[in-house]
Amino acid sequence: MTTPPGFRPEERPLFAGSPYSPQHSAPRRVAYVAFGLFLGTTSTFCNALTTVNTAAIAGPLGLYAAQTAALPAIYVAMNASANLTLVKARAQFGIPEVTGALLILNALVGSFQFLNDGFTSTIILRAVSGMSAAALITLAIYYMMQAFPPKTKPIGGVIGIGLPQIGTPLARLVPVDVLTQNHLWGLHAIEVAHALFTLAVILLLPLPPSEKSRAFCPRDFLTILLATTGLVLLCQVIGLGRTLWWTDTPWLGLALALSIPLLVGAYVVESGRSDPLVHFEWIGSWGILRFSAVALFMRLALADQTYGAVGLQTLAGLDNDQLRGLFLMVSLAMLLGIAVAALTLSERHLPWQVLVAALVISVGAWSDSHASALTRPTQMIFGQAMIGFGTTLFVGPVLLYGFLQVLKRGVDHMVSFVVTFSITQNIGALTGSALLSTLQMGWSRNAANVLAAGTMASDPQTAARLAGGGASLAGALVDPAQRGGQGAALLGQALAREAAVIAFTDTFRFVAILALGTALFVLVNVLVSRRFSRGLT
Repeated sequence: MTTPPGFRPEERPLFAGSPYSPQHSAPRRVAYVAFGLFLGTTSTFCNALTTVNTAAIAGPLGLYAAQTAALPAIYVAMNASANLTLVKARAQFGIPEVTGALLILNALVGSFQFLNDGFTSTIILRAVSGMSAAALITLAIYYMMQAFPPKTKPIGGVIGIGLPQIGTPLARLVPVDVLTQNHLWGLHAIEVAHALFTLAVILLLPLPPSEKSRAFCPRDFLTILLATTGLVLLCQVIGLGRTLWWTDTPWLGLALALSIPLLVGAYVVESGRSDPLVHFEWIGSWGILRFSAVALFMRLALADQTYGAVGLQTLAGLDNDQLRGLFLMVSLAMLLGIAVAALTLSERHLPWQVLVAALVISVGAWSDSHASALTRPTQMIFGQAMIGFGTTLFVGPVLLYGFLQVLKRGVDHMVSFVVTFSITQNIGALTGSALLSTLQMGWSRNAANVLAAGTMASDPQTAARLAGGGASLAGALVDPAQRGGQGAALLGQALAREAAVIAFTDTFRFVAILALGTALFVLVNVLVSRRFSRGLT
């Protein structure tokens, strides 16, 4: 393939679909950094606005709890599976064409929300948003890498993949009233404006051209169809399991039963090809399985921030408007994590960065495990900031490690790596929230039973509490029997609330142990690898 005029052969991209890397002027490098920062931080921002405000938007949209839970699940499924198509689409059609088409589609679907924002249109918007986010995350990485000289381009990649992690805490800084005004017009306006402004950004400062080649094969579309359908069904099971409960809803079992043969079918199609879209034999190798396990367990642990901390504060009656200070500090800690990851980046240090990130997350979760019913956001700043710092310290080095494995095997393995990384991060996050919420509910019931067993009506303190609860209602209830019943109900509510708090602290401990176990796993692998390499020399 010939080099376009104005470019040198050494500036060619490593694989088709990625841009050339010419020498840019200083102002243009600054512009790439600024636009990369914007693309990275906002790529997940609009979906996060919906995810972190589900309670506020469910009413205006007329959604039931199960329908609300389906929104992030469909986003995750489409985001995780989109790279099956996007990697090859960029190689065949070009980066601006693919990204521009998704942004226009996003703006059109978002504009339709002004006319009809029911459940169906919202599901379609979340699906399109998931695909757009996958494209924008990659675009942010490309923009950041253009700003760095050839030898330091991995630093740009680490920054670019770290920035999307900030989208969720930033979304919690937006006042709920701004989103819900005039029947959610605020939310719809932000989504449409973001798509159009992002389109303007990439048209104003486009990436250098990329090499195009015929990338798609007819059998690719069969794999994409099977895998995407299977992931959508699987994510719906994971996302709705806690809301509808895992064993109480027959269609969840049916969806799970259908997802398995669909995913197996995608594997069968790919394993019989000479030029597969996904190299399953490489994904099944020990190095990639180890990489996937670490990435998955870390993402499970990071669900503490989206479920545990927020759930504990919601239990106390707080909403996003009262959590702004906490998540502002989390956002700053994430930026610090990106900076530290970039400044300490080297191929030799990658496992140690992941190990330190796991230890930091473990310390943060353990700090929050000492919470009580009186714990407020300011008292959780240290623990949540540590988890936020660990998040961005971890994700960049893990991505770079996987990319190095791709270079060792060949660029035709890029789709396999991107899909593996995307699934571990997206479905891992969804699974983490489902796992923690399920554990918390189970531990809450156990704690409630223990507390109830220790609460006897003959106990003087219990009797005083019952009497006090009834006395507080003396102005509203004349009948002593009714006051006694209401006092018992108030005591039951207090016990349930205390049991839920105990369960949340147990959840924090579980996350701390999970992160610590991941750190030990990484350490053992580093030591074994060193011993093995010394034995070969």
